[in-house]
Amino acid sequence: MTSSVNISSFIDRLLSVNDTSNPSLTHCIKEAEIDDVIQECSNVILGQPTMVEVQAPIAVCGDIHGQYVDLLRIFNRCSFPPDQNYLFLGDYVDRGRQQIEVICLLMAYKIRYPVRFFILRGNHECASINRTYGFYDECKRRYSLSLY
Repeated sequence: MTSSVNISSFIDRLLSVNDTSNPSLTHCIKEAEIDDVIQECSNVILGQPTMVEVQAPIAVCGDIHGQYVDLLRIFNRCSFPPDQNYLFLGDYVDRGRQQIEVICLLMAYKIRYPVRFFILRGNHECASINRTYGFYDECKRRYSLSLY
């Protein structure tokens, strides 16, 4: 499948949204683009082996929980992809104020750098958990239920 999303532009627009006081994500990223990124990221991940080998050096990052500013702080401190290899251990959504930005940026980097950027599924990447702890509500409030 060829995506209609220019992934470099998508990343640039996401990086311009550095906090919730900036222009709303919904003004710079359309729901259809997010749908395309989800599909493309799924295709990239499904095309890789279940057990991946990562190359050192690599930054290993834990729970982000929707804290987009913290995610950007990690990239500022450790270098933005592709200058640094990354392994994210899951729990990208729930609790924080910018959950959609977090998951979108991680998926976009996975698409852009598939062998240097790895994202694992945590327990919060499960419908029964993220419906309870906030991701469902954020999708509904900021976009629509179909995004969820």
